Amino acid sequence: MYDLIGDIHGHALPLKQLLAKLDYTEKNGFWQHPERKVIFLGDFIDRGPEQVEAVLIAKAMVENNAALAVMGNHEFNAVAWTMPNHDKPGEFLRPHTERYLRQHQIFLEQVIEGSTLHQEITDWFATLPLFLEFPGFRVIHACWHLPSLKILAPFLDTQNRIQPQAWPILSAKGTETFEALETVLKGLNIELPSGYGFDDKDGNFRNEIRAQWWELNGLTYRDLAMVPPGAIEQIPHIPVPDDIVPGYQSDKPLFVGHYWMTGEPEPLTPYIACLDYSIAARNTKSVTKGKLCAYQWQGETELLRDRFVWVS
Repeated sequence: MYDLIGDIHGHALPLKQLLAKLDYTEKNGFWQHPERKVIFLGDFIDRGPEQVEAVLIAKAMVENNAALAVMGNHEFNAVAWTMPNHDKPGEFLRPHTERYLRQHQIFLEQVIEGSTLHQEITDWFATLPLFLEFPGFRVIHACWHLPSLKILAPFLDTQNRIQPQAWPILSAKGTETFEALETVLKGLNIELPSGYGFDDKDGNFRNEIRAQWWELNGLTYRDLAMVPPGAIEQIPHIPVPDDIVPGYQSDKPLFVGHYWMTGEPEPLTPYIACLDYSIAARNTKSVTKGKLCAYQWQGETELLRDRFVWVS
């Protein structure tokens, strides 16, 4: 059986506390359980104070068959940051702009950019699959979207890992393949009807929303919108066409991370659980603190609230 763990974002101490709470012990250099195995949902790095340690804990578990892991958007970005862009000499697949550096700088400082350890970690990130599928459940970082997975299939190997030659293709903004990768690693965006839009937290006007794709069809754009609270009134209460949000086929449970949930962990639907409960939250004024969250799957076909385990 499996213990699925959400986004860690460089918080090694809570990770060790959660593993201990799940009855894993550290011996022979890695955390292990005599009967169970961890599945990490990606986003090991960025934001936290112990990023290298968090990665090395997960990496050692995977390499010793005590865990599996999928790639998050932060791992993809970390690899692309190191890969030269051969179409633009002197540049990289993830441009070294001030904005992107700000997002990634703490990790680069902790790992020492360009070091042997930096190379070792990004090489490992590149081996992580985009998704895992078992007879009883599925795992992906952000969104199980069949049209996007079909587009990506030719660029993955038999273990659902990005083929080495595909990195430049999947990093090229404005392409169908880039948008497909964005969907599975960051979530489903849907375009608003003509004439509608909103200002994001940086003051940029946007005419598309990140959608709560797991909700049932028949809802409005406002019902599905994941936007800043101040922008929600700008989203129309117009029904979303059924073919825009495909939903989930609900034939087996699905585990995702990515979405910075709050409150007490519970299933999103009987078949979908998000395990990202904002361990990296920095709002000290909030009564609700971030959690590092796991789900102990024991073979059930519908998800149960009492299978969630977490540490603050």
